[in-house]
Amino acid sequence: MDFLPGDYLSIIIRLLIAAFLSGLIGIEREAQQQPAGLRTHLLVGTGSCLMMILSVTGFDAFLARDSDAIRFDPSRIPSYVISGIGFLGAGTIIVHRGSVKGLTTAASVWVAAGLGLVVGIGMYFVAILTTVIVLVALSILGKLEAKYLPSHNPKEILVIAEDREDVFSSISGLFEENKVVIMDFHIETVEAHSDKNVLAYRFIIRDENIKNEIELVKKLQQHKSVYKVTK
Repeated sequence: MDFLPGDYLSIIIRLLIAAFLSGLIGIEREAQQQPAGLRTHLLVGTGSCLMMILSVTGFDAFLARDSDAIRFDPSRIPSYVISGIGFLGAGTIIVHRGSVKGLTTAASVWVAAGLGLVVGIGMYFVAILTTVIVLVALSILGKLEAKYLPSHNPKEILVIAEDREDVFSSISGLFEENKVVIMDFHIETVEAHSDKNVLAYRFIIRDENIKNEIELVKKLQQHKSVYKVTK
């Protein structure tokens, strides 16, 4: 087999397009500070394109020897890519006390794999159109969803409490007890309160049941390790 194949220019173009399109999705995820960003999406898209190129052109010399005696299915390698990428996508999903985070990023990784496959077989228009749809869904539809769907409007509850290992688990347990879904959370350091170390726990929750939120705030204020609750 020659070191430089006759269709090397086509291979270069396909790999670069796959890297570019999947990288665009990765940039959007990177901007949203998701665990799978530019490099992950770019590698997934480029790797998938590589596997598709291998599937459709990598065995030409082998098949040319005795094509009548060999049955070859070029869809086998891509099918393994599609099923195998699920393990990588699952790594971006975080489940914490009933709240699931990272599903959108996992889906975008899966789509990046699909982009690589269609580019690898030369379906450029399909790949470009898919990229546009994905970017619109991630950037524009996310904002519209937050604005017009009340169940997806996020709220923030700030809890100032002691810095102890059991405090976070007990506080987040109150959220679960009052059926308030935690969409995201951040922990920040603040100035010491008296002689004890204090942290700021920022919980991003869904705007769903106001009664549950009121009960939650009451219980948080009664927590012995909590100094302040703002909503």
